[in-house]
Amino acid sequence: MQRELYTKILMKDLDLVNSTGQKADKVRLLNVLMQLRKCCNHPYLFDGVEPGPPYTTDQHLVDNCGKMVLLDKLLKKLREQGSRVLIFSQMTRTLDILEDYCMWRGHEYFRLDGQTAHDDRQVSIDEFNRPGSSKFIFMLSTRAGGLGINLATADVVVLYDSDWNPQVDLQAMDRAHRIGQTKTVRVFRLITENTVEERIVMRADMKLYLDNLVIQQGRLVDQKSNQLQKTEVLDMIKFGANYIFRSKESAIKDEDIDEILARGEQKTSELNEKYAKMGESNLRLLRFDTEEETPDSVYIFDGEDYRTKQQNSGALAGWIEPPKRERKANYAVDAYFREALRVSEPKAPKAPRPPKQPNIQDFQFFPPRLFELLDKEIYAFRKSIGYKVPRNPDAGPDGERERQEEQAKINDATPLDDAELAEKEELLTQGFTNWSKRDFQQFIKANEKHGRDDLESISLDVEGKTPDEVKRYARVFWARCSELQDVDKHMAQIERGEAKIQRRAAVKRALDIKMARYRAPFHQLRIQYGANKGKNYTEEEDRFLICMLHKLGFDRDNVYDDLRLAIRLAPQFRFDWFIRSRTAMELQRRCSTLITLIEREVVDMEDKSKQRGPTSGTATAGAVGGPGGALASSGVGQKRKSSSAITSVPVESKKVKA
Repeated sequence: MQRELYTKILMKDLDLVNSTGQKADKVRLLNVLMQLRKCCNHPYLFDGVEPGPPYTTDQHLVDNCGKMVLLDKLLKKLREQGSRVLIFSQMTRTLDILEDYCMWRGHEYFRLDGQTAHDDRQVSIDEFNRPGSSKFIFMLSTRAGGLGINLATADVVVLYDSDWNPQVDLQAMDRAHRIGQTKTVRVFRLITENTVEERIVMRADMKLYLDNLVIQQGRLVDQKSNQLQKTEVLDMIKFGANYIFRSKESAIKDEDIDEILARGEQKTSELNEKYAKMGESNLRLLRFDTEEETPDSVYIFDGEDYRTKQQNSGALAGWIEPPKRERKANYAVDAYFREALRVSEPKAPKAPRPPKQPNIQDFQFFPPRLFELLDKEIYAFRKSIGYKVPRNPDAGPDGERERQEEQAKINDATPLDDAELAEKEELLTQGFTNWSKRDFQQFIKANEKHGRDDLESISLDVEGKTPDEVKRYARVFWARCSELQDVDKHMAQIERGEAKIQRRAAVKRALDIKMARYRAPFHQLRIQYGANKGKNYTEEEDRFLICMLHKLGFDRDNVYDDLRLAIRLAPQFRFDWFIRSRTAMELQRRCSTLITLIEREVVDMEDKSKQRGPTSGTATAGAVGGPGGALASSGVGQKRKSSSAITSVPVESKKVKA
């Protein structure tokens, strides 16, 4: 099963694997690499691979994975020797499979990963290190269990899979090399032969030798060589693919555990000797070849170099094609020369304008009559210099007609008389000449922030302008905003801000209604969760979040940072690690969910009140004044119990008996 799944992953992205390093997408290559690593760990990491339903935990859990076959034999031998084992894995889902295996084999174990609570973590470590402890295995995720843990009572470390960073694996090994260790510590690294895992381990070992070279010789090595390139990822994926496809064996060999361990020790010593021969140039480039003929080439198999040998047997023989050099045309020849010829054409000259024209912006809202006089002045100037409107070759079929109309305006133009000149000067003083582009942008942002009706707040945000100036500009702006060039953009910006203001007002109203229904909301408030009750937050925590959010001010800046500080200072949460460790962003998301529930509750309450009508004042008071009935939450299905032992009864409204 494992070999078949490995082959399917390679075949699925065959085009990507056969592509050149430049053509291949690094993200896709890393995805293929990750899928191959999962396959090496265990095929059951893929959905739908495990036989079932019904799903059973028996021998197939071991037989379908080479690492599990070896681990099963190794653990049996270690248990007979009286050893205790630490098993590290990168993937928590792999730990799930190992946990099923331990329960099936009857191995007593502890598990520690990133989801383990701090208290449970320390209890497990203390129990494992206790003299006479019956626990045989301690399973840990490499990242969560690699630091700050003393497990000196274990004398065997099993690295189920390897990390890209060799220092992480070294930290994991050091969990057993602690003060108080009295036995010889043995480390076993499980590697699936002829797969990407071999290349990953090789690269990690090269990093260790590179680090050794830098520290011992005091030399600096180019940091870029440590970055994984696309071609290197491609080589890792291709490594061993020929062996996988040409292998005729469908089952894993049933070898003796001592033979497997001896072969592993021999291969490790060979690699160490090979690394010792490498020079600094090899380490700089992280190359795996030495002065000898490269034995690690992906094309050398069974002592033959298949780069020079033509293979005609087998449907998949030679499926990994050598990359071909292709000349890419990044341009269309005809389009390129067409654009090049067009560039050489002289551009049409701009129409001349009379000197000393006033700089007029659309947001200054000058009278429309001024633009008529300015256009008349421009046409008269062009007529005085004998300007002819040029033909535009790129214009459509109406281009000639438009050119003739423009030329007719120039031919019929007359200069401004004295009355029109005086009128122009008068009109130039009637616009908002003291409003700059910066002032206009501040005005738009202030409208977005406060809404178009809050002129007092808007005037405070527009620097250098008095409230009267801002109010006068606002009246003209809303009357003539259609004259602006980017009117749609500005209106959309303001409307988005006003929608946020309305949303804040609706939320504030819902919170006010909810809080007004309780005399002591910090103890009595109830939330109708329905199907949206989370598994992490308790009802006491949600109650505190809503009440404190209302107290601090929902629409205030940095309110969630202040809410986080209030949680840290609240005495009822001094031992509640979960709520104390939430970030401001996480608190905001939780409060948004609770606010949605409260808004829905208020809407339902108002709808019921409208349906009943104002026939009975007591009924209305009961719906608004008391938190009883359907508005009380049962709190069923909570995962974590509240740390508070306080119980309170909501204040019931008085009802008149019929």
